[in-house]
Amino acid sequence: MTERFSITDDPDQWGLCGISSGGNCAFTVAWLSPDRFRRVLCCLSSFVQMPTGNLYPQLIRDTLGKPLRIFLQAGHRDINWNESDDNWFASNLRIAAALAEAGYDFRLVLGDGGHHPNHPGVLLPDALRWLWRPPDPG
Repeated sequence: MTERFSITDDPDQWGLCGISSGGNCAFTVAWLSPDRFRRVLCCLSSFVQMPTGNLYPQLIRDTLGKPLRIFLQAGHRDINWNESDDNWFASNLRIAAALAEAGYDFRLVLGDGGHHPNHPGVLLPDALRWLWRPPDPG
């Protein structure tokens, strides 16, 4: 296929996007393969569904920084939003807090909705522009 199309090998130009379980998957692939994917868009991500719990907040804090740029979207009325266990909204906030503490280039956008693709769909153009913006000078 590369004979027919111009496809870059630059990992800064490759990205992943996912909603719900796909958001968790997109983050996982970028986390495990930053040599290939460095832009990731995670919407309404299902980090609470990880079999042994959401390990990412601690992993993010304990791991040397990776060259990732991450756009997170969460709905404050996502699944179990008002429960102490398996709270999807709270889990996404924990990921964002860990990214902030570790100094990652990330953006978190919160919406009023639940587990529905309307908000991510509206955000998609802005998210893609933000993910592929030029590097900050300095």
